[in-house]
Amino acid sequence: MSDKKQPVPARANPAPIKPQSNAGEIDAFIRQARTLAASATGSGRLILALDATMSRQPTWDLACTLQGQMFDAVGKAGTLSVQLVYFRGLGECRSSAFVSDTNALKQLMTRIECRSGHTQIGKVLAHALKQTAAAKVNALVYIGDAMEEDIDDLAEKAGSLGLHGVPVFVFQEGHDSGAEKAFKEIARLSKGAWFRFDRRAATTLAGLLSAVAVFATGGLKALEARGRPEDRLMIEHLRGGGD
Repeated sequence: MSDKKQPVPARANPAPIKPQSNAGEIDAFIRQARTLAASATGSGRLILALDATMSRQPTWDLACTLQGQMFDAVGKAGTLSVQLVYFRGLGECRSSAFVSDTNALKQLMTRIECRSGHTQIGKVLAHALKQTAAAKVNALVYIGDAMEEDIDDLAEKAGSLGLHGVPVFVFQEGHDSGAEKAFKEIARLSKGAWFRFDRRAATTLAGLLSAVAVFATGGLKALEARGRPEDRLMIEHLRGGGD
């Protein structure tokens, strides 16, 4: 994935953010994540992408917790490989290797700090296309709260992901109407699903993330076989009956 930095102004950020990580810490994150690659032997591959420009630290902490629950559920089955992707700051966009050691990956996630900056969703979608061209990616989960890019460009990439069989499951934090329009279009064109990332419904969110993991490893048949409420909701969305 390209790491080219471009001088773009950071969006307004009234809430305090944690001190920036230095270059050494970022490089250490990449090195540690890549050392886990040898354990990635799952039958499904999922990209977990996060907008790390969010200023609300409690929301970020909840995201890490919920993703950890998803990782733990998948880890018991040992059938899924996950790649972590995040962007923040002035053009910084990073990815780990695909790993199945979910506890180690969860630890890496808790060390990522939020930074003010513009969204880079286009880079995430382009990265997913590149990855699935090399080896099949079964699903992309994206968690974010804003969209500050050209919607037509995002739609084109989302449509390409749909053609390649990579549905995007978008979890939106907050109620930004412009972001909601773009996120729903990304989900629709990629044949994925859109959900609200609501801090008041952590249990529901954990279940939905688990359902995405089940889908990534076994498709609709696996969701139908497990048959939990969140699985049925996911099936409804994937078949066009959801919001």
